[in-house]
Amino acid sequence: MNIEELRNYCISIKGSSESTPFVDDTILVFKVMGKMFAYIALEPKDRMFNVCLKCHPDKTIELREKYKGITETAFKSLLWNSVYLESDVPDKLIKELIGHSVDEVIKKLPKGKREEYTG
Repeated sequence: MNIEELRNYCISIKGSSESTPFVDDTILVFKVMGKMFAYIALEPKDRMFNVCLKCHPDKTIELREKYKGITETAFKSLLWNSVYLESDVPDKLIKELIGHSVDEVIKKLPKGKREEYTG
C-alpha cells in the first residue's frame, strides 16, 4: 500500500475527515466523530511512510512480534502502533488495522455519540 492508497482508504471510512491541524502542516490526521484514528507524516524519515493507528494493547504486542513493519510510535505507548507502508505488513492487514483503530475510537465515545455513529 502506498500513501495515496492509504489516504483514499482512510477517507472512505464512514464519517471520516482529514486535516493538517499542527503548526507545520506536515502531519495528515484522520478523524471520526472528531477523534483521531490515524496520522501520517507527509515528510517521512528515511523515505519510508508509516501510519500511526490506535490499537488495543493486547493486540499491539502480538502485532509487533509478528511483523517487522509494525513498531512502537514516538509516544512509546501500547495504545498506538506505527505501521510501515510497503513493508512485510500485507495491505489487507493494514486495512483491517485501520478498521480496528476506528473501532477503538468509537467504543470510547459517550453512548450517545456511539449510537449517532452506528445509527
